[in-house]
Amino acid sequence: MQANPYGLESLWIEGDLITKGVTVLLIVMSIASWYVIVTKAMQLINYRRASHAAGHEFWDTTNLAEGVLTLGTNNPFSDIAHAGASAMRHHAAHKGHLHDQLLLSDWVTLSLRQAIDETSGKLQTGMAILASVGSTAPFVGLLGTVWGIYHALVSIGTSGQASIDKVAGPVGEALIMTALGLAVAIPATFGYNALVRSNKSTIAKLNKFGFDLHALFITGARSSVTAIADDNAGRITSSRSA
Repeated sequence: MQANPYGLESLWIEGDLITKGVTVLLIVMSIASWYVIVTKAMQLINYRRASHAAGHEFWDTTNLAEGVLTLGTNNPFSDIAHAGASAMRHHAAHKGHLHDQLLLSDWVTLSLRQAIDETSGKLQTGMAILASVGSTAPFVGLLGTVWGIYHALVSIGTSGQASIDKVAGPVGEALIMTALGLAVAIPATFGYNALVRSNKSTIAKLNKFGFDLHALFITGARSSVTAIADDNAGRITSSRSA
């Protein structure tokens, strides 16, 4: 089967240093963005399971240690539960320290907030890569497009004629570069927007769980507002199922 003289293989073989450099750069950008999208998606799936446990199974247990086990490991919901428990133990065991000037409620709030802020920072990891790829890949492809058009003009100038066989190769190169730039930028942009929405949802659930944990540590019971809301949601779900 005869190879396409205007395809990707021909583009690589006949392309100059700039064409090959732009192609390699777009491939690297695509690999980086897809790596971030896949790893962050798997991370959020794990967090979603932990979020469900934090909203249901955790509060059905009889003590904190048993509840923490329901949250699993390597997720922010487990981390903030451990942070709150550690803050309680630390405040009780280190009397006479400077943090005694803080009320127990403020000390626990500070510890929970620090744990949530750390998680928020982790959730942002890799997002800059997606934002950069989504915003710059079209322009990188445009560089290849301009370079291909330049080759077409040079071919016309040196041959003295604008026949299709003289300009088809360079113009095809320009169009391929445009397509590659868009093929890299579009998934990165969609992935970035989807992950931003998921991150905001995760942070909101963490704040809600942290609020409930604070109430549990200070008063010994879950926040009444949250408990009532969850009970109402459970009744609505049960009635719909019936």
